[in-house]
Amino acid sequence: MPDKTRLYSPDKKTIATIDHGELISYQVDSIEVMHQKGDAGWGNTEIEMFPTIGSTKENQFSVQTPKGDAKLDQHGILRVMDYLPVRIEKSSASFHKKYAANTQLSNHKYPNKSSQQWLNWPYDFEFIKTFELSNEALKIIFEIKSEKDMPLMLGFHPAFKIYSQNIIMKTAGQNISLDAILEAGASAFLLKDCREISFTNNGSLAVNLKTNGFKHIMLWSEVTNMVCIEPITFYPSSVPVHELHTGFDYSSGYEKFEVIISPSYD
Repeated sequence: MPDKTRLYSPDKKTIATIDHGELISYQVDSIEVMHQKGDAGWGNTEIEMFPTIGSTKENQFSVQTPKGDAKLDQHGILRVMDYLPVRIEKSSASFHKKYAANTQLSNHKYPNKSSQQWLNWPYDFEFIKTFELSNEALKIIFEIKSEKDMPLMLGFHPAFKIYSQNIIMKTAGQNISLDAILEAGASAFLLKDCREISFTNNGSLAVNLKTNGFKHIMLWSEVTNMVCIEPITFYPSSVPVHELHTGFDYSSGYEKFEVIISPSYD
C-alpha cells in the first residue's frame, strides 16, 4: 500500500491526502482545512472510535457485551488495526479493516500509556471507510458489516485547523466560542441531537460539517490552533464507566454513516 493517496476534485481546485486510511490533508485552493500532525494539540488528524467511545480504564478496561466482557482501551479496538486498500480512483478511495471474533490484538499504548497489553472483541466485523471528493465537498462514508445484533458505538474524530481564535461554531440553535470548548475540557462540549455545524471567522474559509446516521456532535480542544468536531452515536460522559455498555446500539447486520465536509469562502 503506498504511503499516501491523493484525491483530486474534478475541477482540480481541491486535494485530499490520505495516509494509510487517515485523512491528513484537505486543501481548497491551497488553503489547509485540517489540523496537521506535528502541530500543537493532537498527534493525529482524524481517527475513528469503534465499537466503543470513551475511557475504559476505570473499569479495568472491561466492557460488557451479550457475549461476555471485552477488553478494550479508550475508544475501542479499531485504532490498533491497519487499513488495507479496497479501491483507489482519481476522486475516491475505499479502505477496510476486518476483525475475527476474539482475536487478541496488541495495544500500541502498552506499556507507556496503558496497563492493558491485549485487546479483544467477541464479534466478527468489517469496517469500510470511503472518501469521495467533489468540487464542493469531501464525503466520508463508514460502512459496518457484522452479525446481527452486534453491539456498537461509532464516533469520528477529525481535527480542523484554526487560523483565528475568534472562530465561531454555529448550529441551528446556538453559537459556541473557542473559549467555551476549551472550558469543557476532556469531557468535550456536547451538542445533543445535533447533526450539522459550521464554523466561520476562521481565515478565508468557512466550513460546514453535516452528518447522517450519527446522533450528536462533541467539540474538543486543549489548544487554540485546532478544534475537533466529533460526530458520535453516544456521549460517554453521560454514564459511569462501568455502565458504558448502556450506550450501545445493536446492528442490523449492515450500518452506514456519513460525514460531509463542505468548505466555502467566508
